[in-house]
Amino acid sequence: MLREYVSTRNSDAWVFLKESPALIGQQDFTETLPAEMSVRIFSELDLRSLCHASLTCKQWNNIIEGSDHLWRSHCMTVLSVCRREVDGDRQDGLSWKVTLVRNYQKGCVKRRWLKGRYSNIRCAEDLPPNSMCPLDVETWGEILEAELDR
Repeated sequence: MLREYVSTRNSDAWVFLKESPALIGQQDFTETLPAEMSVRIFSELDLRSLCHASLTCKQWNNIIEGSDHLWRSHCMTVLSVCRREVDGDRQDGLSWKVTLVRNYQKGCVKRRWLKGRYSNIRCAEDLPPNSMCPLDVETWGEILEAELDR
Protein backbone atom coordinates (compact mmCIF):
# COMPACT_ATOMS: atom_id res chain seq x y z
CA MET A 1 0.00 0.00 0.00
CA LEU A 2 2.84 2.42 0.81
CA ARG A 3 4.38 1.65 -2.57
CA GLU A 4 1.14 2.47 -4.36
CA TYR A 5 0.77 5.74 -2.48
CA VAL A 6 4.36 6.76 -3.13
CA SER A 7 4.12 5.77 -6.78
CA THR A 8 1.17 8.09 -7.31
CA ARG A 9 2.89 10.93 -5.49
CA ASN A 10 6.46 10.82 -6.78
CA SER A 11 7.91 8.52 -9.41
CA ASP A 12 11.51 9.07 -8.18
CA ALA A 13 10.53 7.91 -4.72
CA TRP A 14 8.86 4.85 -6.27
CA VAL A 15 12.08 3.91 -8.05
CA PHE A 16 14.05 4.33 -4.81
CA LEU A 17 11.62 2.16 -2.85
CA LYS A 18 11.44 -0.41 -5.64
CA GLU A 19 15.22 -0.77 -5.52
CA SER A 20 15.25 -0.82 -1.68
CA PRO A 21 12.23 -2.88 -0.60
CA ALA A 22 13.84 -3.63 2.78
CA LEU A 23 13.32 0.02 3.80
CA ILE A 24 9.55 -0.26 3.77
CA GLY A 25 8.26 -0.87 7.27
CA GLN A 26 11.58 -2.30 8.47
CA GLN A 27 13.10 0.60 10.34
CA ASP A 28 11.98 2.06 13.64
CA PHE A 29 11.76 5.85 13.41
CA THR A 30 13.19 6.18 16.93
CA GLU A 31 16.42 4.57 15.75
CA THR A 32 16.89 6.98 12.86
CA LEU A 33 15.53 10.25 14.20
CA PRO A 34 17.07 12.32 16.97
CA ALA A 35 15.48 11.65 20.37
CA GLU A 36 13.92 15.15 20.38
CA MET A 37 12.02 14.33 17.17
CA SER A 38 10.80 11.03 18.57
CA VAL A 39 9.56 12.83 21.68
CA ARG A 40 7.77 15.34 19.43
CA ILE A 41 6.04 12.50 17.58
CA PHE A 42 5.04 10.80 20.83
CA SER A 43 3.73 14.11 22.18
CA GLU A 44 0.93 13.96 19.59
CA LEU A 45 -0.51 10.84 21.25
CA ASP A 46 -3.37 10.87 23.73
CA LEU A 47 -2.70 9.39 27.15
CA ARG A 48 -4.03 5.92 26.37
CA SER A 49 -2.03 5.71 23.13
CA LEU A 50 1.10 6.97 24.88
CA CYS A 51 0.80 4.22 27.48
CA HIS A 52 0.29 1.61 24.74
CA ALA A 53 3.26 2.97 22.79
CA SER A 54 5.48 2.64 25.86
CA LEU A 55 4.71 -1.10 25.83
CA THR A 56 5.68 -1.55 22.18
CA CYS A 57 9.41 -2.11 22.61
CA LYS A 58 12.29 -1.22 24.91
CA GLN A 59 13.46 1.65 22.70
CA TRP A 60 10.03 3.34 22.74
CA ASN A 61 9.64 2.67 26.45
CA ASN A 62 13.01 4.26 27.22
CA ILE A 63 12.12 7.39 25.24
CA ILE A 64 8.62 7.71 26.68
CA GLU A 65 9.55 6.91 30.27
CA GLY A 66 12.56 9.21 30.09
CA SER A 67 10.69 12.27 28.86
CA ASP A 68 9.02 14.30 31.58
CA HIS A 69 7.71 16.60 28.83
CA LEU A 70 5.40 13.88 27.48
CA TRP A 71 3.74 13.36 30.84
CA ARG A 72 3.57 17.03 31.76
CA SER A 73 1.02 17.94 29.08
CA HIS A 74 -1.29 15.11 30.14
CA CYS A 75 -0.83 16.04 33.77
CA MET A 76 -2.08 19.55 32.99
CA THR A 77 -5.51 18.11 32.15
CA VAL A 78 -5.63 16.54 35.61
CA LEU A 79 -4.30 19.76 37.13
CA SER A 80 -7.50 21.61 36.26
CA VAL A 81 -9.44 19.18 38.46
CA CYS A 82 -6.92 18.26 41.17
CA ARG A 83 -4.80 21.37 41.52
CA ARG A 84 -3.92 20.90 45.19
CA GLU A 85 -2.85 17.28 44.72
CA VAL A 86 -0.74 18.01 41.63
CA ASP A 87 0.87 21.08 43.18
CA GLY A 88 1.68 19.07 46.31
CA ASP A 89 3.25 16.22 44.34
CA ARG A 90 5.36 18.63 42.32
CA GLN A 91 6.52 20.44 45.47
CA ASP A 92 7.53 17.05 46.85
CA GLY A 93 9.76 16.62 43.79
CA LEU A 94 7.79 13.86 42.09
CA SER A 95 8.11 13.49 38.31
CA TRP A 96 5.25 14.49 36.01
CA LYS A 97 4.52 10.83 35.24
CA VAL A 98 4.29 9.84 38.91
CA THR A 99 2.13 12.91 39.55
CA LEU A 100 -0.15 11.96 36.68
CA VAL A 101 -0.48 8.34 37.78
CA ARG A 102 -1.20 9.35 41.38
CA ASN A 103 -3.87 11.89 40.41
CA TYR A 104 -5.45 10.61 37.20
CA GLN A 105 -8.07 8.42 38.88
CA LYS A 106 -8.83 11.14 41.42
CA GLY A 107 -9.37 13.59 38.58
CA CYS A 108 -11.74 11.22 36.77
CA VAL A 109 -13.73 10.47 39.93
CA LYS A 110 -13.95 14.13 40.91
CA ARG A 111 -15.01 15.17 37.40
CA ARG A 112 -17.81 12.54 37.35
CA TRP A 113 -19.06 13.63 40.79
CA LEU A 114 -19.02 17.32 39.82
CA LYS A 115 -20.94 16.59 36.61
CA GLY A 116 -23.68 14.96 38.68
CA ARG A 117 -23.17 11.43 37.41
CA TYR A 118 -23.92 10.02 40.85
CA SER A 119 -26.63 12.47 41.88
CA ASN A 120 -29.36 9.84 41.97
CA ILE A 121 -27.47 7.34 44.13
CA ARG A 122 -29.60 6.45 47.14
CA CYS A 123 -27.23 4.13 49.06
CA ALA A 124 -23.63 2.92 49.04
CA GLU A 125 -24.60 -0.34 47.29
CA ASP A 126 -25.83 1.70 44.29
CA LEU A 127 -22.40 3.26 43.71
CA PRO A 128 -20.78 1.88 40.56
CA PRO A 129 -17.21 0.53 40.70
CA ASN A 130 -14.44 3.14 40.51
CA SER A 131 -16.73 5.91 41.73
CA MET A 132 -14.88 6.40 44.99
CA CYS A 133 -11.28 7.15 45.90
CA PRO A 134 -9.55 9.10 48.67
CA LEU A 135 -10.20 12.81 48.13
CA ASP A 136 -9.41 15.71 50.41
CA VAL A 137 -11.98 17.62 52.46
CA GLU A 138 -11.99 20.62 50.09
CA THR A 139 -12.78 18.35 47.13
CA TRP A 140 -15.70 16.71 48.91
CA GLY A 141 -16.87 20.21 49.85
CA GLU A 142 -16.87 21.19 46.14
CA ILE A 143 -18.82 18.04 45.28
CA LEU A 144 -21.36 18.70 48.07
CA GLU A 145 -21.85 22.29 46.87
CA ALA A 146 -22.40 21.07 43.29
CA GLU A 147 -24.96 18.52 44.53
CA LEU A 148 -26.81 21.14 46.58
CA ASP A 149 -26.94 23.45 43.52
CA ARG A 150 -28.63 20.76 41.40
